[in-house]
Amino acid sequence: MFSCLYLDKAELVANHLLPAFDTPTGIPHALITLSNGASKNWNWAAGGCSILSELGTMHLEFQYLSQLTGKDIYLQKVEKIRKVLKEASENHMYYNYINPQTGKWCQKQASVGALGDSFYEYLLKSWVLSGKKDEQARSMYEDAMKAAEESMLRKTPTTNLMYFGEQRSGRLDPQMGHLACFIGGVYVLSALSGAVSSNSSIKNQMEIAQSIGKTCRESYIRTATGLGPETFHFERVDVEAKSLRDNEKYYILRPEVIETWFYLWRSTHDQIYRDWAWDAIISLEKYCRLDGGYSGIRDVYSASVTHDDVQQSFFIAETLKYLLLIYSDDSFISLDTYVFNTEAHPFRIRTL
Repeated sequence: MFSCLYLDKAELVANHLLPAFDTPTGIPHALITLSNGASKNWNWAAGGCSILSELGTMHLEFQYLSQLTGKDIYLQKVEKIRKVLKEASENHMYYNYINPQTGKWCQKQASVGALGDSFYEYLLKSWVLSGKKDEQARSMYEDAMKAAEESMLRKTPTTNLMYFGEQRSGRLDPQMGHLACFIGGVYVLSALSGAVSSNSSIKNQMEIAQSIGKTCRESYIRTATGLGPETFHFERVDVEAKSLRDNEKYYILRPEVIETWFYLWRSTHDQIYRDWAWDAIISLEKYCRLDGGYSGIRDVYSASVTHDDVQQSFFIAETLKYLLLIYSDDSFISLDTYVFNTEAHPFRIRTL
């Protein structure tokens, strides 16, 4: 059962967003004025280009809306995006910025974290949501992740910490963002859903997931607060999984590390993931809880915290939800029945 009221509102919002897709390629702009349909991209984005994570993070919602309303226009819009991206890919690599006028890449920067993250996530989840019928999504996911692994997945030479760096014009920057820590959960879902084609591949997916979960845990426990920084580096042994610059040391209640631990818990039932989550809860309560809610902190390496006085919307939608789910029965929002969108809202998997 769905509420007609909220379905009508969802359709209303989507219809107001449609003018942003009116570009020569169908690649949407990032910003739209709802009153007149005028749209544009962020001023800071490279060359006025569209951002991979943003334009890739509508497929699940528009696909689901078409499924519920019976109107194909929403699915058609995001399928056009996928077509343009697939044609633009270079050996299955997808870069962070694309020109909505030409469908060409703007810069040769790639990341499974900021600016790229949920594009990869939604390739897999679109296939899962479709009841595993959207073979193009599965195939693109498998190829894109193989390319990302070859170009960005590395291990530190002494401690074997696995991390996804960032590609910048053919050069690997050995840093990982908190945002990229979500990718461990994607690997778990890939293994659980059978998105990869062999038992050895499934084993490899789980090994990567567990390794990423451990690396991101290290970024937490190497701080004074037990909470992870926005960005951490692997240039030198003495700073492995640590921030180098002051503007990287903040924590804004992000969920991605806990998200990966949730998927690892559901797939392995290894108590360590509940233990790690509990450590995070203790730190959140000690350093982030205030009278009016929870606040981010400006420096995770100082136990004398300075708060930013902001409770981000994703803290309730994602961070607290994934913490709850880690300690819930597997049947509660089962991964066999639901797929979570990038903001942790559950969509029922199509069965027909």
